[in-house]
Amino acid sequence: MIFEGFTLETREANGVRLRLRRGGEGPPLLLLHGNPQTHAMWHRVAPVLARRFEVICPDLRGYGFSGKPPISADSAAFSKRAMAADMAALMEGLGHERFGVVAHDRGARVAHRLALDHAARVERLCVMDIVPTLAHFERTDMGFALGYWHWFFLAQKHPLPERMIRRDVEDWFRLQTSREPKDDGFFHPEARADYIAALQLDGTVESICEDYRAATGIDLEHDRVSRTTGVRVGCPMLVLWGAKGRIGQWYEPLKLWRDFADGTIAGGPVNSGHYLAEEAPEEVLAALDGFLG
Repeated sequence: MIFEGFTLETREANGVRLRLRRGGEGPPLLLLHGNPQTHAMWHRVAPVLARRFEVICPDLRGYGFSGKPPISADSAAFSKRAMAADMAALMEGLGHERFGVVAHDRGARVAHRLALDHAARVERLCVMDIVPTLAHFERTDMGFALGYWHWFFLAQKHPLPERMIRRDVEDWFRLQTSREPKDDGFFHPEARADYIAALQLDGTVESICEDYRAATGIDLEHDRVSRTTGVRVGCPMLVLWGAKGRIGQWYEPLKLWRDFADGTIAGGPVNSGHYLAEEAPEEVLAALDGFLG
């Protein structure tokens, strides 16, 4: 059984119902998942961290078994600002004014905005396999457009991508998660079953597309305002990326993050593809051990 010793809960935060797992004792630590996953992606990391921390692993709004706001013209309900506000409210409701954040993929984009909009709340921030959204789009070239084609597909107007995905959700999951080759046994069977079950719920696919639509519009607006007004990440950062993935091939991640942050930045590649916490949990935990203290 994955997440042994953790409770499975549902809580209201910022007007949205959030499913989460929680376990351990100690300083609070928030773990945020990516697409097309749920909090189950942390199953190899969270139990170890729970030996020293109170670990909170929610499903982001729209994802997993959390609430799914409706589609809108500007996708504002899926802006990283709205999703970050969920996390701030969730942690406040759990009695945590300040906390650490470890986040992957889309969750790391939420975490980036959380560290900007709620700077007093975030003590330390680890982001995995991303550079800032604004940096991606402002540096778009053929390599990025072809390598991360799903960004442009998922951001198409409703209902085009949703209709195509829903013709075979499980096949889409295989395609979406195969940026490095893998078979169905790559993901733990309980975690994979959770991902697929969530994708088959009404509204999940639509929410994922709204997340990516927000990234091409309202998120960029918020990010540009932050840059213009000098709002930057102020807490210490740990930046990790998969050595077998694209981030380190396309960018100098540490150098790029220094354009968006004032605090100390450390990190480097992990011997994995995109799914660091599931493919190389020991390396991830070793990096976190030194960073989280």
